[in-house]
Amino acid sequence: MIDFWIAAATLLLVALAFLLLPVVRGRRQQAEEDRTALNVALYQERLAELDAQFAAGTLEAAQLEVAKAEAARELLEDTEADERRRAGSLGRALPLVVALALPLVGVVLYQMWGSSDKLALTREFASQPQSVEQMIDRLERAVAMQPDNVEAWYVLGRSYMTEQQPAKAAGAFARAVDLAGPQPELLGQWAQSLYFAGNRQWTEQLGQITAKALEGDPNEPTTLGLLGIAGFEAGRYRDAATYWGRLVALLPPDDPSRQAIQGGVDRALAELEAQGEPVVADQSPAVAVAAAGLTVQVELASELQGQVRPDDAVFVFVRAESGPPMPLAVKRLTVADLPATVSLGDADAMTPQLRLSNFRQVRVAARISRSGNASQGEWKGQGEPLELPVEQPLTLVINQPDAS
Repeated sequence: MIDFWIAAATLLLVALAFLLLPVVRGRRQQAEEDRTALNVALYQERLAELDAQFAAGTLEAAQLEVAKAEAARELLEDTEADERRRAGSLGRALPLVVALALPLVGVVLYQMWGSSDKLALTREFASQPQSVEQMIDRLERAVAMQPDNVEAWYVLGRSYMTEQQPAKAAGAFARAVDLAGPQPELLGQWAQSLYFAGNRQWTEQLGQITAKALEGDPNEPTTLGLLGIAGFEAGRYRDAATYWGRLVALLPPDDPSRQAIQGGVDRALAELEAQGEPVVADQSPAVAVAAAGLTVQVELASELQGQVRPDDAVFVFVRAESGPPMPLAVKRLTVADLPATVSLGDADAMTPQLRLSNFRQVRVAARISRSGNASQGEWKGQGEPLELPVEQPLTLVINQPDAS
């Protein structure tokens, strides 16, 4: 802060210099007044000298009058010049009062409307925090000053989770969702913090949040991990293996958490075997626990080729023909991936309660969404109602505007 106050003091001195300049000019004015008095004295002395010369007979009456008029004219010219200079100058009192009041007024106004606290906090963020507690303290002050800063709320929530404060984290993530909207990553973090803050008890609210997260991004990792944990702790080992298996498939081979999550999948499968549940040993865990499934060839109509972009999101999903509107299984692609063959099954379920294997009649659809919103887009394709199980691959063409 010292450099800020040095700069402020420098600017203040410059302002005072302009204000005190008229005072300096006032001293010059005093010198001009002294000169005027001297001119008057010289004028009077000149008149006395002219009278003495007239008395001595060296000047005639006409010459005397002319000389006096000339002396008066010179005095008048000097006096008028002095008056013009004095009329163009300020009084001395006003600049002095303003000069004395300016620093005090400036300090008071800065304390009222200045941002010294924000400046100090910005300086703090420029240095590395020494502990998580220090980082949390900075973030708490940052969101207090800037309550609409989504990034600050998100980082604060993550910091709370690191310090095992899930209730506070849930509040921070909820605020971030309010500001940024239902972004899948934010929803996943929010659901996770709520789950641990609620003593690991699954609630209807958690089901709604996780379903919304997977609707926006079927591969949202925090949500998949949370659903695996909740399934395993509730004894739903098939769900746990399904969601953890999907998460393992997303992680790169060198990810340090991959081995731990794979271990969770193996434990869930072992529990299934102990209960006498069938498990296909020669398939990956994510596929092994999928009960029902569909294979769909997704294509883009030729007339739409020039109206879409390669990075536009493509959502392929299955809905129950008579049932909840929420998709039973979803996969996300991009236009650049088309044509593509995708498999949809229980492993792609958005919630444990809504799985493909729980329904008999379904309908397959696909949607192109430039914004990445799975619930609305620009183009779509929709198939006919189907009776499960379906063994033959299906073909789905995206060829009509999406009016949803």
